[in-house]
Amino acid sequence: MKKFFNEGALVLTTLLWGLTFVVIKLSLADVSPLLFVSLRFTLASLILLPFMFGLFKTFTKEILIGGVILGLLNFAGFATQTIGLEFTSATKSGFITGTFVIFTPILQLIIEKRIPRKENVLGILLVLLGLAFLASKGNSLFDIFTELGKNFNIGDFFTLLCAIVFAAYIVYLDIISHKIDYKVLVFIQIIITGICGWLFTYFLSVSGLEKFNFQLNGTVAFGIVYTALFATVIATTLQTKYQKYVTPTKAAIIFSLEPIFAATFAFFVINERVSNFGFIGCIFIFTGLLVSELLGKREANDR
Repeated sequence: MKKFFNEGALVLTTLLWGLTFVVIKLSLADVSPLLFVSLRFTLASLILLPFMFGLFKTFTKEILIGGVILGLLNFAGFATQTIGLEFTSATKSGFITGTFVIFTPILQLIIEKRIPRKENVLGILLVLLGLAFLASKGNSLFDIFTELGKNFNIGDFFTLLCAIVFAAYIVYLDIISHKIDYKVLVFIQIIITGICGWLFTYFLSVSGLEKFNFQLNGTVAFGIVYTALFATVIATTLQTKYQKYVTPTKAAIIFSLEPIFAATFAFFVINERVSNFGFIGCIFIFTGLLVSELLGKREANDR
C-alpha cells in the first residue's frame, strides 16, 4: 500500500505540472518567459519562508551544496527549454523534452551503477512511442523522426540538453533525498532557481536576446500565483519527499504522463483538440506506465 501511495504522490505531482500548461501559455502573452520563471520561483520562496525559520539552524555545508546543485539543475532545465523554444517548434520541443525518460535510466546506470529492470525498459519504449504519436499531430508517425533528422537545429540542441538536465535532476534527487530533510532541499532549490532566473532575465534583457515584457493583468497574476503555489511549492515538495521511495527510471515513466494531463486540461479550458494519433499516443504512454508497474512487483525489494 505504501508503494502505491508513494507513486500516487508522483502522479499528483505530474498532474499539477500538466495543469500549468494552459496557465503558462496564456500568461506568456504578456510576460517574457524567464521573467515569468523568476517571479514564479521568487513567490514560491516567499510562501515557504515562514516555514523555514525553525530549520535554518539545521543547515549544513552538505545540505547547502545539495540544494544548490538541485536548484542549478532545475533552473538549467527551464532555461534550456525556454531558449530552445525560441528556435524550434512546440511539437519538436515536447517530443525532445520527453526523451528524458530515456536519459534517466542511462544516467542511473552511469552514476548509481543500477541497471534498470526489463519491465522498466519496455515501459520506456512504449512511452517513447506514445510521445512520437502525440508529436505527430495526426500525420505520419515517422514525421517527427524525419523532421528531427533533416532539420535538427540549435533549438533542438538546447531542448535535448533540457531533457538530459531533467534526467540528471531526477537521478541526483534520488541520491541526495535519502540523506537530507526534504523541506530544506525544497526551499534551497526553489530560491536558487529564482535567483538564477533574475540573473538570466537581466542578462538576456541587456544583451537583447530576450525582450523584457511585463504587463500585469488578471491572467498573469493568476498564472504566477497558481504556478508558484501548486506547480512549485506543492509539486516540488511532493517530488522531493516521495521520489526517494521510487527508482529514478520508474519516476521518469510516471512523469511522462504530463503531456496527457496537459492535453486533457487544454481540451476543457481552451478547446485545444487532440488528434486520433494523440489519443493513441496517450494510450501507449499509459500502457508503458502499467507495464512498468504491473510487471515490476519485485521492485520494492530493490529499494
